[in-house]
Parts: sequence; structure tokens; C-alpha cells
Amino acid sequence: MQSRSILPEWVDRTIDAPELRQPDPVDDSVERFFRRIPEHGNRVLRVAVNIRVEPARIVSVFFDRTKKGKL
Repeated sequence: MQSRSILPEWVDRTIDAPELRQPDPVDDSVERFFRRIPEHGNRVLRVAVNIRVEPARIVSVFFDRTKKGKL
């Protein structure tokens, strides 16, 4: 997250209140959470979470260029 300049509070905000939530097309144990981050130029943060384990585990976090202008 540090190398991508992603703050932990952005990840928390994305998981707690996503603007869009989608299942992963390859892995049914993973769900994708999306949210625009105004503090980072309204870029869309994507957080992939394994929802089948307890507690849920974050799999990946990055700014998703394919969602630009779609949220």
C-alpha cells in the first residue's frame, strides 16, 4: 500500500461503504469493493476481499483505471 500511496483509511472506507461491489469473476470466495477517493483525484480504489474466511482477508488493493468515469 505504501508503494502505491494508498492510505489505510481509504481501504477501510472502501470496504465499509463501497460505491460498487462485485463478485470476482474467477474466484467465488473473493468480492471486489470499489470507491472513488476524492483526496486522490477521484481515482477509483479497488479492494479485493476474501469473504469466506473469518475475519475477512484483503487480497489486493490498487487504483483501478478501468473504472475511471464509471462510478
